[in-house]
Amino acid sequence: MTPRIVLIGAGIVGCALADELSARGWSEITVLEQGPLFATGGSTSHAPGLVFQTNPSRTMIGFAAYTVEKYNALTLAGRWAFRQVGGLEVATTPARVEELKRKLGYAASWGVQAELLDPDQCAQLHPLLDRDQVLAGYHTPHDGLAKPLRAAEAQARAAIARGVRFLPWQRVVALETGGGGRVAGVRTEQEVYPADIVVSCAGYWGARIARMAGTSLPLTPMAHQYAMTTPLAALAADRFSTAASEAGLPILRHQDRDLYFREHRDRLGIGSYAHRPMPLETGNLADPTPADTGMPSQLAFTADDFAPAWADAAALLPALGSAKVEEGFNGIFSFTPDGFPLLGESAQVPGCWFAEAVWITHSAGVARAVAEWIRTGTPDVDVHECDLNRFEAVQLAPTYHRTRSCRNFIEVYDIIHPLQPSEQNRPARVSPFYARQSELGAVFLEAGGWERPQWFEANAALDTSAVPARGDWASRYWSPIAGAEAQAARERVALFDMTPLARLEVQGSGALAFLQRMTTNQLDKPIGAVTYTLLLDEAAGVRSDLTVARIGPELFQIGTNGPLDLDWFRRHLPADDGSVQIRDITAGTCCIGVWGPHARDLVQPLTDTDFSHAAFGYFKARQAYVGDVPVTALRVSYVGELGWELYTSADLGLRLWDALWHAGQPFGVTAAGRSAFSSLRLEKGYRLWGTDMTAEHTPDEAGLGFAVKADKGEFLGREALLRRHEAGPPALRLVPLLLDRVEDVVMGREPVFHDGKPVGYVTSAGFGYSIGRSIAYAWLPSSIAEPGSSVEIEYFGERLRAVTAAEPLFDAAMTKIRR
Repeated sequence: MTPRIVLIGAGIVGCALADELSARGWSEITVLEQGPLFATGGSTSHAPGLVFQTNPSRTMIGFAAYTVEKYNALTLAGRWAFRQVGGLEVATTPARVEELKRKLGYAASWGVQAELLDPDQCAQLHPLLDRDQVLAGYHTPHDGLAKPLRAAEAQARAAIARGVRFLPWQRVVALETGGGGRVAGVRTEQEVYPADIVVSCAGYWGARIARMAGTSLPLTPMAHQYAMTTPLAALAADRFSTAASEAGLPILRHQDRDLYFREHRDRLGIGSYAHRPMPLETGNLADPTPADTGMPSQLAFTADDFAPAWADAAALLPALGSAKVEEGFNGIFSFTPDGFPLLGESAQVPGCWFAEAVWITHSAGVARAVAEWIRTGTPDVDVHECDLNRFEAVQLAPTYHRTRSCRNFIEVYDIIHPLQPSEQNRPARVSPFYARQSELGAVFLEAGGWERPQWFEANAALDTSAVPARGDWASRYWSPIAGAEAQAARERVALFDMTPLARLEVQGSGALAFLQRMTTNQLDKPIGAVTYTLLLDEAAGVRSDLTVARIGPELFQIGTNGPLDLDWFRRHLPADDGSVQIRDITAGTCCIGVWGPHARDLVQPLTDTDFSHAAFGYFKARQAYVGDVPVTALRVSYVGELGWELYTSADLGLRLWDALWHAGQPFGVTAAGRSAFSSLRLEKGYRLWGTDMTAEHTPDEAGLGFAVKADKGEFLGREALLRRHEAGPPALRLVPLLLDRVEDVVMGREPVFHDGKPVGYVTSAGFGYSIGRSIAYAWLPSSIAEPGSSVEIEYFGERLRAVTAAEPLFDAAMTKIRR
């Protein structure tokens, strides 16, 4: 039976989603809009329509590319919905020039046509520019201007032709639920609309809908300044500036001053992110009313905030010297703590979906992904960065996401390093070892709210003479001390804080059957077994990788990749009969990784449990006491050395650290950070989910086929995986590259070239201190993935020579782990 679908909001996302869903054969769709159609009064109504594809995220580039493709083919009453005038970002500082080179790499990695221009070429492309202000430009000929209302209505008309209903002036006041708490309908001020699926596309009003579903949506409405100049003679003479075309010059971005520009026939529109953040409380947002001819999303222009931006604009575009701001507004749109959209199904109300915090640039691509997600259970692209259930509880606190969103507004056009942490709301989550780490001079970065030591200044006295220097970009948020810490783990013993890695406890009479059905590897093993396994989606994509320890007959401890794994497990729980219970134990526990040749020498004197290889083999788990601290010890190693992960309750964590630290002094114990850990795991070829592989990749492609036991019986994704096997070997593979020069260290997302053509992109990268080589893992065609193929990695415009290699790069015989 065709499901009844209600979409809330007829802005560009709601219209695009109605089009995408109805194009897939679903016509029982109603779109409810609290305002008029189609100038609803939301963000779509005032958006300037810039579509600029380049982004550090492969997913976001994909969304934008589809938006360009779709809108470029749309018309409404013979008028264009997208004008492909191209995009031009200019650099006025040397740092921005380097950033443009990095963006050119993103474009090559993920299929966006782009080029770097010299100042003369920039001035030729955009004659209003002061050529002497410009050092370089980044040109993307396929970017352009969308007419948001026109594109929205064109998609809505296509959906209406397939039977979709669009109803204006239907303000939602409640969500109706039925059996099992599942959504059953939408109540407006007029009536109730039954629904099997509800999707909130309400834009900056989305948090209001979320509260009706008992969901906390980390969305902050923010005001953003946009101004229109008086007519400019230079634009009036432009042959493209007609009523029909509206614009001919490329969209222009001056990110060194947080500005962008677009034509409006003979006037120029100027957007600024240079002003103070202007967040708004959801409760203070105005709603459209039939008697109101204005737009609630447009607030009064604050000229004082815009004055510095106007001066910067006039310095870049001298033609503005004879002009002035004729009109302007502060337009409201949505921000999130990490800059990504909020997509997916509510964890609290099944059937209630969200597609929020979506800009015009990504609107059609998001709609297609959400439509596929709803229809098949699996989006057609990886969306883990956008899944609304990705946040930790602390990140959902209103003060937390408001502060982070304000910072994100400030940094929209900033040059951001891949490792650069936010400085707001810190520290939020700390392990029990935080005090000792601080005493050792830990340099903390932050992820998921956790403070994570990168290296320790106390280790500055260690020998770093063998650690090669690296370039400016790769040396940020890095220290040669990390190389010394990595060598300490290889040669002696090191302590790593593994507390931030998420942990679940699964127990009950149905726990084993549930985990067998959910994961790929064989978990029906004796108590004390540890298994590396995968979560697949219905299309056999790798949703996550897990470490599962069987602690008791009906008790399992699972190392996961974060909140999305917990959400996935909970969505697939069997009927509520109590046979399976899942508990997130991360906050109440902690973990120390003790790794290195002397790990057993350190731990064994502290425990009565036999930690010998014969008694406590690799990938085994034991309950024990270390000193007087009860621990769950897992004989696993993600650094490729002898050792254990030692888990205990958070209240005893500091006591465990002190016992290990004191006992390790005769063996030269070293506190080691995440930077050293990353180097060690690269040398062993251990994958990092979300970076090295995602749901777009299968186990075989990712080199993880060993974690699949297809003969164990049914599990989620098995049928799709078998079909993939029948289709033949994978066309792509994840492989390690070794760079020719030791000083060449790349950071990830760079394009890989073969025979002068882009063929893949880098995922994880770093320096292997044990092997003395720079390492980059990359996705490449299988035809060149075998060891020995010569490739090049483009890094800030330079082609760096590299060669594909066999893995693991270190200790292929696994003798160091199994001693």
